[in-house]
Parts: sequence; structure tokens; C-alpha cells
Amino acid sequence: MAQSAHRWRNSAAVVAATGLLALGLGVPGAAAAAQPRIDLRVLVVDNGDSPVRAITAQLKSTGIPYTTVDLNDANRPTITGAFLSDTVNGTPRAKYQGVVLPNETPFGEGSAEQTALESYERTYGIPQVDAYTWAHPGVGLDYTSEGGWTGSLDGREAAVTTAGRAGYFGYLDGVFTFEDNDAAVLESYGFVARPRTGFTSYVDVPVPAGSGRGSLIGEYSHDGRRELVVTFAYNEYQQQFRVLARGIVEWLTQGVHLGQARNYFAVHVDDVFAPDARWDTERNCTPGDIDCVGGGGEEVPPIRMTAEDAVHAAQWQRQRGFKLDMVYNAGSGEEWKSENGGTDALTDQLLADKAQYRWINHTYTHPFLGCVQDTSTVPWSCAKNANGTTQYMSRADISAQIRNNHNWGVGKGLPLDRTELVTGEHSGLRTLPQQPDDNPNLAGALADNGVKWIASDNSRDPAQRSVGAARTVPRYPMNVYYNVGTEEEMTDEYNWIYTSKADGGSGICETNPASTCLADPLDTATGYDAYIVPLEARTALGHAISNDPRPHYAHQSNLAEDRTLYPVLDRVLTDYQSLFADNTPVENLAQSAIGTELQRRAAWQTALANGSVTAYRVGNTVTVTAPSGTQIPVTAPEGTTKQLLLSTTAFGTPYAGERSAWTTPALLQSALKLKLPS
Repeated sequence: MAQSAHRWRNSAAVVAATGLLALGLGVPGAAAAAQPRIDLRVLVVDNGDSPVRAITAQLKSTGIPYTTVDLNDANRPTITGAFLSDTVNGTPRAKYQGVVLPNETPFGEGSAEQTALESYERTYGIPQVDAYTWAHPGVGLDYTSEGGWTGSLDGREAAVTTAGRAGYFGYLDGVFTFEDNDAAVLESYGFVARPRTGFTSYVDVPVPAGSGRGSLIGEYSHDGRRELVVTFAYNEYQQQFRVLARGIVEWLTQGVHLGQARNYFAVHVDDVFAPDARWDTERNCTPGDIDCVGGGGEEVPPIRMTAEDAVHAAQWQRQRGFKLDMVYNAGSGEEWKSENGGTDALTDQLLADKAQYRWINHTYTHPFLGCVQDTSTVPWSCAKNANGTTQYMSRADISAQIRNNHNWGVGKGLPLDRTELVTGEHSGLRTLPQQPDDNPNLAGALADNGVKWIASDNSRDPAQRSVGAARTVPRYPMNVYYNVGTEEEMTDEYNWIYTSKADGGSGICETNPASTCLADPLDTATGYDAYIVPLEARTALGHAISNDPRPHYAHQSNLAEDRTLYPVLDRVLTDYQSLFADNTPVENLAQSAIGTELQRRAAWQTALANGSVTAYRVGNTVTVTAPSGTQIPVTAPEGTTKQLLLSTTAFGTPYAGERSAWTTPALLQSALKLKLPS
């Protein structure tokens, strides 16, 4: 870290030491036990507004334990010295390492509760975040009438200052833009003001209709306390908050906390080797679907990658430094080959480049693995046995689909992980409304083939859950349709789905409460690049920068013909690189690693909810106890070491200027112990 970061931390230490001297605890030569214990937990004072809720969401996502005091609850606890601190075995204890407030004085200036809180912060050197407040001298800023500005920040470019980059916002590249998704809607409102003495700005903007720059986020040091002052409104979904959330939390916790947060982006390409059906722009349906009728027997040709498309995919990966997951159906490819002269240049090329991709089993011929579908009606239903029970694909047939595809891949030398599986259309898993339960034969077939991680559709089944001994890995569907090969086809189908009947669409957007109709149909010649790509890229980037490891998925058809997937991926990766510094790379995990990450997070949240985790800091030593076998997520500064039985080792791996990891106590130790750098 740069010198200003060291000065900041030194000032924090001075604040803490001053408080301890007042307690008679910081005298040179005093016993180590006299140092206070700071519990690794955050206090959140919630007034119901979106800024506090946004920071709380970041705490939870990261895995940081917190206690909420709801100001709207008449039975809430009173903030007193006893609520905030006590002693443990004679050692003074601060129960919270940081405090999140809706503003600088939510209990009222000079009130007993406000006084107790400020005294606590002063005594133990506890940082305070003011989630959203206005610019005034009480938070270290000039009034906006004194060379500042108040109003909409939509579309405005902000920057991390030199002090911000040297401190806890150093994971950002410097400049970012406030979202402006709808010119008719006010999305962000803020106060842009000049700092006064004692205020260090970390994020600022040029003063609109004025001169110089004004702060949006900064630290106000005064009266033996420190506040992070935020002067713009936000919610947890807005991109500007998402890029700043890490810095707010790291400042709050001084970079030492339970939990960890990283940015993730993985992309699965389904149906590799298989052809995909094509959208019929005349009938507004996809041939092969049971509701697609007419056409006079003339079917539009299917979409399948060519060898040239495969060459392009490998080249794109090398240029972008990003690896795709090829989710393959070998049997479908073999069928295509036998129907087309016995040769297949696409498969030959993909196999020649096999080491450049990750590969995932997608079953041999992509059948529906759930109930037996009765397509005599629209929509389809599950066929019934004579006794009225549901007919399902058998365990043997499911197992054969998994086994045959895996064996083909092994025979071709694909780098496979047999524990990973993506079934066709996520079938076998419950499919509402027709099949409300998993195929009861699925879990056994997964076990037969060593499958531990089975993909699910996040739009239908978002929470990770068990399927026998296996667990699901929810995937985000990308809004780049499987049944289109060209940008015009994509826009045509998009128009059908998202325009009203009066505008020539299906009207689905009018009857589905979760959907919104376009004001006008998109131009099929320009609509994809001008409207759909930016929208889908923004959605995917939002997932990537939200500490969400779930993968996204598209289809091989999107790498063919107009290669519609690449503009979206290019936009996501380019926008990411413009936002984040080199020390904060996007993590592209395999399906098994994603499943493991989600499983660990669930176990950690359970341990926190059960109150079975104890974590605290005394001086430069962090101690954490958790139920035996629990993986513990921790974030700490560079230079942190893990205590072994007779020695120490470097802790964690570097990310965003700090170190973090899932870890457990060392051999023969009941607690995890970390030594922080001086």
C-alpha cells in the first residue's frame, strides 16, 4: 500500500491507543492480556432505506457476521455502553469491529444513544459508515451552496482519488460512470461538496455547472473518531454501488474480517457437436416444438458450428485470455456425422483444440431425462402409468446417457471431470408446472456415474440443493437465444417475445407480470447490437461483480453464423477491465469449483445463524473457532500468516490488494489463528 494508506492505518492505531490509554490499558510494558478484544462482527443500524440495505447485502454476501438494530422496531434494544462492550475474563471487549449507520446521527445529536455510540467508537477506535447523508460541516464538507452541487448523478463520470487508490479502493482502475438506464427515471441523486479540514475524499466527481471536484465518498476524522461519509443515494443492484461495495466494507473492517468476496464469470456453451433448431421468422416459432405448426412441410435448416467457427472460438479465447466450458453431446454429433457423408470437420477441429477448453458432459444424445412427455396436447404433460402414477425415464436409460457420453470423451482425450454434468434442458430435475418433482431415478443414475455437481437453471431453481448425494449448480441463462444463428433472427424473436399484440408481438409481455413490453419493436438490422447486446452485457456484468460465482450459459448456435455470443462477452470483459485494477481479476471457475464454493457458503451461513462461530482480534492476532470441519472464510492484509503447530505459513491468496481464503485450524489446533502484519 502507498504511504497514505500507512498514514491512515497509523492514525487509526493512534485513535485506538488514545482510547485505551483512557482505560489505563495502553501503558508501555503492560501485559498482552490488557489489549482489548475486538469481535469480528459489524453493527448495522437500519432505518429501512436502500443504502443501509445495500451495505447489509454486501456484508451477508461476503460472509461477515452482523447484528441489526431496526430503528422501526419499537422493541429494539437500546444502544448503551453495555450493549456495545463488556469484559471477557477481565479483558475489555468491543462487540463490534465497525458500525453502519443510515446517517451520521440516527439517534439524534446529543442523545444518550448517540453519545454512547460515539464514546464506544472513540474508546476502541471503531470505524463508522454513514450510508447516506447530505453535505454539511457536521460531516466535514462545505454546504453545496459553497461551490458544490446537488442533483442527479445519472450518467456522470466519477473517479477514485489518489488517496482512495492508495487505500481500500485500490482495487478499482480509477474511473466509473453512474448508471443511466432510463432517461425518464431519476436513478441516482447526490450531494457534491468540497472537503473541509479533516476530510479525505476517496471518490469524487467534477462539480456540475461549477469548477473543481467534489466528494461523494470520503473519510472524516474528528473528535477521536472516523466516519466514511457517503453523499449519494443507491441500492444494492446499481453498478456504481457494486463497484464501490468492496471498498466500503474493507474500510469498515480495516481489511480484517470473516468472509471473502471475489468477482466471477464463467460461460458454458451447451449442445457442442449437436445441431440446434432454428427460429422460423414467418411462423414465429421453432420447428420441432409441439406448438410450432404449419409451414407446408418445409423446415428451416438447423444451426451448427463449422470448423471455421471452432478456429475462431480458440482464437477468441487466446485473445481475451478467457476459457469457455464446452458442454457436449457426442451422440448427437455422431448422428450428424453419419447423416452427412461420414466426416465432420467441426468435431475434428474442436478435438484438435481440446486442451484449450474445459469440457462438461451434456449426455450422449440430449434426451429429456424427466417424465415421459405426452405431446398430444399443448402444452405437453407427463404421461401416466395405468395406475395413474407418472411415467419417468428409467435409471438405466439415464445412466447410459451419462456413461456413453463420458466414455466417448475419455476415448477422445477430452480433459473431463466426471463429477460434472449438465442434462439437456436441465431435465431430470423438476420442471414446473408439468413435473413438480425430480425424476426419482435421477439421483441413482448420478451416483452410478460419480456425478456430484448437476447444473440447474437459475431462473427456475436458483438455490443450490441436493439431488441424492449430488448438488445442483444454478446457471444463469443468457438472453442470447439457442435457436438463432443471425442477429436479425435474434432480434425478430426478441420482438415477438417483448412487444405487444398491437405491435405485432406475442403479447406475452402484456400478460406476464415479470416482463415489460418494448415501447416499439426493434429494428432487426440494428436492434441486436444497439439494444440487446448492451442490456445483456450489463446484466451479466452485474452478476460478475456481485460476488456471485454462478456460471452463465448459451449454446453452440451462438458461436455459429453471426457468432452472436461474442459481442456480449466482449462487452462484459471490456467493461470489467475498464473498472477494475489488475490486482482484481475476474475468476473463471470450473463447475465443480463453483458447486464447492456455493456449498461452503451455505454451510458458513448456517454456522453463523446457529451462533457457533466466535472470532475476534487482540492486537495483531486473529482467533476463530467454528464447528469441526467447517471451512472458514477470512480476509486479511498482505503479510498475514497462519499459525501452525510449530511455525507459520503465508495465509491465503492475493486478491484486490489483500489476501483471502477458505481455511481451517492447523493440525492439532482447535482454533484458527492468524498473525497480522505490524
